[in-house]
Amino acid sequence: MDKEIKIKQQSTTQLCLLLLLSDRGRGGGLVWAAMAPIGQAAEVYVPRSIQLWRAFINWMGFYFQILLQILRDTPCVPQLLSFIGPSSPSFRPLPVVELPLNDLSSPAQVENGVINGHRHIEKLTVVLDLDETLVCAYETCTLPAIVRTQATEAGLKWFEIECVSSDKEPDGKPKVNHVTVFERPGLREFLEQVYEFADLVLFTAGVEDYARPLVDRIDVENLFQLRLYRPSTVSTECREHVKDLSCLSKDLCRTVIVDNNPFSFLLQPLNGIPCVPFSAGQPKDDQLLEVLLPHLKHLSLQKDVRPVLYERFHMPEWFQMHGFPVSVLTA
Repeated sequence: MDKEIKIKQQSTTQLCLLLLLSDRGRGGGLVWAAMAPIGQAAEVYVPRSIQLWRAFINWMGFYFQILLQILRDTPCVPQLLSFIGPSSPSFRPLPVVELPLNDLSSPAQVENGVINGHRHIEKLTVVLDLDETLVCAYETCTLPAIVRTQATEAGLKWFEIECVSSDKEPDGKPKVNHVTVFERPGLREFLEQVYEFADLVLFTAGVEDYARPLVDRIDVENLFQLRLYRPSTVSTECREHVKDLSCLSKDLCRTVIVDNNPFSFLLQPLNGIPCVPFSAGQPKDDQLLEVLLPHLKHLSLQKDVRPVLYERFHMPEWFQMHGFPVSVLTA
């Protein structure tokens, strides 16, 4: 009987080694090291119960080594949750804002400047970025077919515009670029709902020849009270095309800017909401209606949005952590 057990153990060991030889991954050597004691134990006579127990322990070690190798080969979670891009620092997405029922006012109350029965100072001003915040745009001739197919199958609304470039054709005529624009899901409804309790301002670093016809298509009801383009941005010692909100009001306690690029609100870090960038390659997006809209409604009830936004994002510390001097943030 003992001889039979020994033969079976040797056969099992040989089978395990054959399986290991078929492993072409990096972990092959690691698994081999874990399996070596099984072969060594087969040459020593011990009671059957102990042999079975040792075999069980060795197999558990074998599976643990496989699991460990898989975890080592998997990209880390923060890399998978990068929301700004591979070349820029990332932000976690805004959580869905759940507000107490007694903290909510009707849109009519907010619009009239009345919150919970008290007269409010002024209506909230919501400044919205354009590209990768409300829409994403691609030069039509360079748009990958797979991206277009994926976006259209997901139901994204899209349209094409013609932009007159400053470049010239060989015959001297202005060059016309064809641009395909995808709307972020829920865009029209988002603008209509925010318009009920806030003044809407479009502020883009894009040139007007490109941005104006695009905004005409997404804002057919003229909900934006003001449109600002690249000439309205400023250059700082650290960044170009910064959106200085002081051009809108000297008192910014009721002004908030939503932008996928946090450097856009470098001069007023306490007024910014860094949103998740939108691209047609990731069409399953609910940021506007499910995340940003509830957050903006909550901000519309605050006499000063800056303490709330600071508590949520701590943007001044974030900028300092990335090498921006305090003098720039307080300029």
